[in-house]
Amino acid sequence: MTCAKLLTGTIIATAMAGGAAAQTELSMWYHGAGNEVESEIINRIVSDFNDSQDDWRVALQSFPQGSYNDSVIAAALAGNLPDILDVDGPVMPNWAWSGYLQPLPIDESLIEDFLPGTKGEWNGELYSIGLWDAAVAMVTRQSYLDKFDIRVPTLDEPWTREEFDAALVTIKESGEFQYPLDLGMAWTGEWYPYAFSPFLQSFGGDIIDRETYATAEGALNGDAAIEFGEWWQSLFERELAPGTSQDPADRDNGFIDGKYAISWNGNWAAKNILDAYGDDTLFLPAPDFGEGPVIGAASWQFGVSAESEHPEGAAAFIEFALQDQYMADFSNGIGLIPPTPTSAEMTENYAEGGAMAVFYELSEEQAMLRPVTPGYVVAAKVFEKALADIANGADVIDTLDAAVDEIDSDIERNSGYGH
Repeated sequence: MTCAKLLTGTIIATAMAGGAAAQTELSMWYHGAGNEVESEIINRIVSDFNDSQDDWRVALQSFPQGSYNDSVIAAALAGNLPDILDVDGPVMPNWAWSGYLQPLPIDESLIEDFLPGTKGEWNGELYSIGLWDAAVAMVTRQSYLDKFDIRVPTLDEPWTREEFDAALVTIKESGEFQYPLDLGMAWTGEWYPYAFSPFLQSFGGDIIDRETYATAEGALNGDAAIEFGEWWQSLFERELAPGTSQDPADRDNGFIDGKYAISWNGNWAAKNILDAYGDDTLFLPAPDFGEGPVIGAASWQFGVSAESEHPEGAAAFIEFALQDQYMADFSNGIGLIPPTPTSAEMTENYAEGGAMAVFYELSEEQAMLRPVTPGYVVAAKVFEKALADIANGADVIDTLDAAVDEIDSDIERNSGYGH
């Protein structure tokens, strides 16, 4: 009897061990190393998923954001990509075209009510989905606008170009600020196309011709783009905004410190500003420069690598992560925009009447994706250099023409990037 009990116990223990071993491991890379709040949330999602079922076990590795893309590219060249990747929205088409990602095999009914900027689509297929979005607004104080008798713009009636320009001139002439407008010129890289190409698009131009994606000719150097470039250069010539030599510390704290009256900034900075100025804080829509107000869309998203041997498991994790509570947690933790109405209502700041709810509305009404093309990763860098050069006094037409030539040469070298 004792031997039988021992044998039965051995069989049960072996079965339990076998069950645990049956969890197939999925590797996952994430860009958020160094952010304690973000790391806590993503690690909790992974842990909850691993505990929720017996088929899959996600093993997470986090990288600093600054080195993340280079790490992915190196791994792709070596054939060592993980099962699950996160990818910055505008970069996704390049990774899909390059063979780093495969179409995302999830139930798309789960994302029907997600903000458009959270959906990573390329060539008619879904490759990635985000648990948040990001938006930029004109940030100022009610007391400033009251003092200078400046109209508070709304989504239905944003500032016109003339109104915006007059407001900046009025504030400058008061002599109360170092500059009336902070554009964030100290930030480089993706900030330039994300934050500044919407101005170009509102003028009627673009980084590339989106009808064909075969050229930047006419989009980046046509009449509308030249008009934008001349306006852009005038901001610095008239000392309405600090230029490329802006101190990064001033970008981070200049508005709160009272150096700038208006700041073109993102929802990720909103919580600190609200802490400083409370109900006096205003988050305002982008101005309309003639062709409608525009802001950027798309942030970090999750996808399945092309090398994954278990796409069904990777997709199962991504579907699991698409829970309103997790999306609300990211929003409450680091200020990101929850992608669904239900997750927004679960947050402190984005629920109806919340202090940052306007950013959700901005994403719905004004957001435009950066050009959805594999060539974006090159075009974005060319655009950044062109805008910095123009801000520093370079000839507008020559600079835009040179940028078009560089972008078009890259498209030609890559046989049109599959468009």
